[in-house]
Amino acid sequence: MAMGRPRAFDREAALDRAMEVFWRKGYEGATLAELTRTMGINPPSLYAAFGNKEGLFTAALDRYSARIESYLADILAAPTAREVVSRMLHGKADYLTDPANPPGCLYVQGGLACGDDAKNVPAELARRRARAEVALCERFERAAAEGDHLPPDAVPAVLASLVTTLIQGMDVRASAGATREDLHRLVDLALAGLFPTAAAPNAPLRSSPLEGAA
Repeated sequence: MAMGRPRAFDREAALDRAMEVFWRKGYEGATLAELTRTMGINPPSLYAAFGNKEGLFTAALDRYSARIESYLADILAAPTAREVVSRMLHGKADYLTDPANPPGCLYVQGGLACGDDAKNVPAELARRRARAEVALCERFERAAAEGDHLPPDAVPAVLASLVTTLIQGMDVRASAGATREDLHRLVDLALAGLFPTAAAPNAPLRSSPLEGAA
């Protein structure tokens, strides 16, 4: 009797499930047994589709990154630097505490406590975080060239680094149990300090870049 073909699996759905495991457990904490069980596939199928655990993690990161970068493009299209920062930080406060997703951000949570056999993972996560910082810097450079209001004596690269640092701090607080309201209060305080003479902000962006991803 001829053997049938192996049952195909939904790659995107499987990646979404793997992404959630990596997000909750980090690369090191996500075992192959848990990944294959959650994805609904067996180990040979995982290796055939993704090569190995690191290949699966990279594929999950690519899926996560595509959504984050689409969200970031919408934010960078805001008309002023202040609104860019407001939408970025308020939007992060929402998505970091979105009950539909694990707490925090995969770019940070994924690289916690990696051993020597996963030494490429923290560097890859740092590279992806840096892409967003570069995009912010370029947007602030354009704002300065257009005569937009920036914080006093602000250097675009330093301002982009500060916003990125604030986001990473929010991620840590969200992972430790900070509420959405807690994070929005921190954002309001940061905006008041950065743009003390700016007009009242427009309504912040209240949507998650990964809504429905998990």
